[in-house]
Amino acid sequence: MSARASEAEVRNVVARIESAGLAAHVSRGTERTVIGAVGEERGLEAGVFEAMPGVERALRVVGDYRIVSREAQPADSRVRVGQAAFGASGAAWLGGSAQDWSEGALRAAASKVALAGGGLLYAGGGRSHASPYHYQALGVADLERLCDVAGESGLGAVAELRDVRLLDAHLELQTAALLLPPPSLSNIELLREVGRINKAVILQRDNRQTLDEWLTAAEHVALGGNHQIVLCECGGDGQSVSLDVGGLASLRRRTHLPLIVSAPQTGGLAPALSLARAALIAGACGLMLDCAAWSDDEVAGWSELLADTAV
Repeated sequence: MSARASEAEVRNVVARIESAGLAAHVSRGTERTVIGAVGEERGLEAGVFEAMPGVERALRVVGDYRIVSREAQPADSRVRVGQAAFGASGAAWLGGSAQDWSEGALRAAASKVALAGGGLLYAGGGRSHASPYHYQALGVADLERLCDVAGESGLGAVAELRDVRLLDAHLELQTAALLLPPPSLSNIELLREVGRINKAVILQRDNRQTLDEWLTAAEHVALGGNHQIVLCECGGDGQSVSLDVGGLASLRRRTHLPLIVSAPQTGGLAPALSLARAALIAGACGLMLDCAAWSDDEVAGWSELLADTAV
């Protein structure tokens, strides 16, 4: 839609889409409103919409991820999580604890985040263990503890979600965002349920998922009507420090969704900072820091890196 399109003109386009038997998905940006028509579009031509008042241009988008594609929405999306904003020139970060969700660990992380001027505290999002004796998922008690600690520190709470049965607890406790770890990208039912609520979601990916699988998971969320999606690259799974910076640059050309990176924890501070700086230059707009790996001064340094590099 054009920047001057009225609400009535937006509704008319939505009605035209729905009258053809397709679903309309409306994304409202800071300058543009984009309407996606999803379904069997044979017999429906772009010219039909370009003749309608308020429409700037119309195009056919193909592929498995249409709503989240750069073709469907050329401008970057902006997603607000608590007091932070990711994407469309918004740079932000979140800090927390990936593995230890005890009160002591969360309070230590919250202190570092608040001291460095951050606004979001997270718990979870760590790598899954294949062994049934080591598997651990964030439960209701952990979620309540996180929200309490975050609230006391004036921070927004971002919590891991692996089990769709815990979604109601997230809604009741009013977490700022949902954090879906890499294994959840293949959980279609979880993705669809997250898509039906009005809450930001951070989709994590590691080197076991392809870029296409990542974007397809985001599309499952967007199909439900929830377009508040942030992508988080977690890097390689191993002892060496790594981030797929080339893949991130490619991804920025393929999607309008904001992209952040999980700061590498192995290999020392210097190589981790170098990789994160490269990722920010390649188009990432934020960082995710496991505060257990960094001192107060180092967390502050990560925050300064983001402020100096991200655009």
